[in-house]
Amino acid sequence: MLDGLRKQGGTAPLPVLKWPDARLSKRCEAAELTAGERAPDGVVALALGMLHTMYAAEGRGLAAPQVGVLTRIFVMDCTWKEGAYSPVVCLNPEVLDASRAVSVMEEGCLSIPGVSAPVSRPDEITLAYTDLDGVHVVRRLTGFEARCAQHELDHLDGLVTFDRLDAARREKIEAVYTVSNAPLLAAPTPTFLPKAEE
Repeated sequence: MLDGLRKQGGTAPLPVLKWPDARLSKRCEAAELTAGERAPDGVVALALGMLHTMYAAEGRGLAAPQVGVLTRIFVMDCTWKEGAYSPVVCLNPEVLDASRAVSVMEEGCLSIPGVSAPVSRPDEITLAYTDLDGVHVVRRLTGFEARCAQHELDHLDGLVTFDRLDAARREKIEAVYTVSNAPLLAAPTPTFLPKAEE
């Protein structure tokens, strides 16, 4: 279904929520799927819109809550910036196991623009998910792909990179973020996105 997907012309990207929007701190509900069947049209449209938004924002991953939809869906493409498009849509993803070996790397986030933070994560994970065609997929992810998937999974559990930091580092990076993004944070939140209950 994703063969040949590229940046879609003529379609506006979805608005990406910015921290500290309360919806980014909510745990998402499972997508409603029928085993072995193609995902519902609404889920397909959302996933394709998320991919378009991710490419337009020059990101490598995007989770549904970042566009105001509290459903367990994320998309990623870890190689497109090197010229090889490989979009992946993960519906109801879960980590089956993770390596004991961990690494610390700087991570950015489309919902926390302008700053990055050092985050420790397992080097490898086994990820299970359903794709848009209804196929149950189990993959072993390593390196940056494993890190990207874990970052997006955090969003589905209501976590952002700040939540992975110790108190002192979090305070420092939050302060930089707040100052550098003051005009952006003062803008009204889009009202046409579904809002989580407070």
